[in-house]
Amino acid sequence: MKNKIVEFLKDESGQTSTEYILLVAVVAVIILKFKDTLKTKLDGLINSVFDKADSELMNL
Repeated sequence: MKNKIVEFLKDESGQTSTEYILLVAVVAVIILKFKDTLKTKLDGLINSVFDKADSELMNL
């Protein structure tokens, strides 16, 4: 059992926490760079959905 635990701890396959942290940092930078564009697109999408919902409710 001890050998299995040691083997598991020495296994270097897959992503490490450092790689995940770097990935999150890159995604955060991209989001911050394009936040104005994303905000505009999301506002347009949300307004479109609510406008369609309002028009459907008016037709009932």
